[in-house]
Amino acid sequence: CPPGPPPLLRALPPAAPAVRQRLRECAARIPEAGAVLDLLEKCPERQQKGVFPVVVFEGLDATGKTTVTQSVKDTLNGILLRSPPACISQWRTIFDDEPAPIKRAFYAAGNYILASEIAKASTQAPVIIDRYWHSTAAYTIATEINGGVQDLPPVHDEVYQWPEDLLKPDLVLLLTVDPKERVWRLQHRGLEKTKEEAELEANCLFRQRVEESYRRMVNPACQEVDASPSKEEVLKTVLQLIKKHCAL
Repeated sequence: CPPGPPPLLRALPPAAPAVRQRLRECAARIPEAGAVLDLLEKCPERQQKGVFPVVVFEGLDATGKTTVTQSVKDTLNGILLRSPPACISQWRTIFDDEPAPIKRAFYAAGNYILASEIAKASTQAPVIIDRYWHSTAAYTIATEINGGVQDLPPVHDEVYQWPEDLLKPDLVLLLTVDPKERVWRLQHRGLEKTKEEAELEANCLFRQRVEESYRRMVNPACQEVDASPSKEEVLKTVLQLIKKHCAL
């Protein structure tokens, strides 16, 4: 038999056909997997973007994505979408407790379902997205690799490539803040921590691997934005980048 893909490639969020197969395999045990699969089956194989720009905001929790995406949406009279999309987000806690391959299939499926929503919305107005494929990939890479940034797959490795069968955004902005500032924000917003957030806080190397994985993504790459200044300043910077890179 021909050798299979390297372990990390097998662990990465699968493309749409593999997502469907993985969800089918666990649907008998997890009814919600069948529901996700039904939604995924209704999505066209390849999504076509409309004439309006699609802008994705990425970043760790407490970097200001919720505030910035809402502000950009209001300023541009756009449509705000999130990953996982609203139609499956109520099952997130169920899949977060499943083994990694099933959890990744859920989040990957969410990206393809979201792509269908993006295709429709981008025919009507600018589309602003709170997380998309880069989050799924960055957290997967950081989880599968131990050690520091030097242990990540090298720059230009195919693990950082955007999937060929997934609708691409026009622009991806990566919001970053100083680690101490981010922890302060988390402590003062009073929300329950996700498992990933607890890991980010407890494991400095994991956080560094996630952030560096974001930075190595290509086609499209992430453009980094310092989200430490005031909300008004960050919004001004973001709008300038959108104007520069997107046709409005």
